[in-house]
Amino acid sequence: MREPWVVGVSGASGTPYAAAVVNGLLDAGEPVDLIVSRAARLTVLDETGRPFRDGHWAEDLAAWLDRDLADADVRHWPAGDIAAGPSSGSYRVRGMAVVPASTAACAGIAIGLSKDLLQRAAEVNLKERRPVVVVPRETPVTRSHLEHLIALHDAGAVVLPASPGFYGSGASATAQQLVDFVAGKVLDALGVPHTLFRRWSGQLAADRS
Repeated sequence: MREPWVVGVSGASGTPYAAAVVNGLLDAGEPVDLIVSRAARLTVLDETGRPFRDGHWAEDLAAWLDRDLADADVRHWPAGDIAAGPSSGSYRVRGMAVVPASTAACAGIAIGLSKDLLQRAAEVNLKERRPVVVVPRETPVTRSHLEHLIALHDAGAVVLPASPGFYGSGASATAQQLVDFVAGKVLDALGVPHTLFRRWSGQLAADRS
């Protein structure tokens, strides 16, 4: 039986993180159910120059991820489709990552607003006690945002800020290396193997490339 990982992309800046997580899941041979919010479509367009359209999602996703999806197990669910598979706990999935997670998405998930499929799917995975990783990128944060993040933590989510480490590649790290570090931490939290960054070995600058 197919049991995908759900990846929700909200409207926060940081769509390269989402692309790296999806690519990492596909590289590991994992099936993916993708939900891109309406606000996220504007962010994808702004940050990549590429559209993301329901009617052409496979073509647009291949361009966004810069990969051939012919052999990839990917399913797209429109964010407005509240009756979609991930809206129900009986729809089998392994868990979910919300990356990047906007303050609005964090708030909506934390209070059970379910204003769109992304929020509903995250709420369902929390209630079913499946792994949920939320990747807030906003900085600085307000008290209300912190309270929502605490509520998500208390509900069982892993709150994983988009905060890259430099020990894997040094101070001259490229933007992609920093993106991959965060994506790798997301995959770690989901229990998915990857080689996106060099792990700490206890030795300074060991095997750094």
